[in-house]
Amino acid sequence: MSELDPEDQKIITLARSARARTGALEGAAVRDTDGRTYAATTVALPSLRLTALQAAVAAAVSSGAEGLEAAAVVTASDAVDEASVAAVRDLTASAPVLRADASGALVETV
Repeated sequence: MSELDPEDQKIITLARSARARTGALEGAAVRDTDGRTYAATTVALPSLRLTALQAAVAAAVSSGAEGLEAAAVVTASDAVDEASVAAVRDLTASAPVLRADASGALVETV
């Protein structure tokens, strides 16, 4: 696999850090079209459930982001769930979604 772009590596690192900080099963980060980044983890409250990527997208949108350049999810799952990918696609149809393992190694690009 080719070397990862430094900006894409940055959002994987942010996703890993968010996951480690909270002990969550998943961490995610997105980079908007202005280059700003937003990180989040899974939200599992009795009245609110968001995947880590949905939470990162929500943080970006609530900060005024109009589009995304890329997204990353750090997870042990075999795939990024459809609802997470859909949240990214709601903003930008072509933004790559990077799935990385707990070590930060890129597993796939959706």
